[in-house]
Amino acid sequence: YQYLKGYKERKDLDCFSFVSGSVQGTEQECLDCLMEFCGRYDPSWTELSNFTHFLNFQLMKCEESVFCSQLVLQEFRGF
Repeated sequence: YQYLKGYKERKDLDCFSFVSGSVQGTEQECLDCLMEFCGRYDPSWTELSNFTHFLNFQLMKCEESVFCSQLVLQEFRGF
């Protein structure tokens, strides 16, 4: 939700990192945001669950990648 909210607000996500345990927004805001980015008009709970698990996995891999590190961002701006 933190990434999607930042993307929606046009924040610079290159310098953003997920903060575990940080609560942002309400449950309703989170659900609305997930439904907006899910890609389905009226998603089921299973579709939302699959979407969040896939997104979470991809974002974890991105944060762990050396190509997304601050060092690479400084040396290769826009990469």
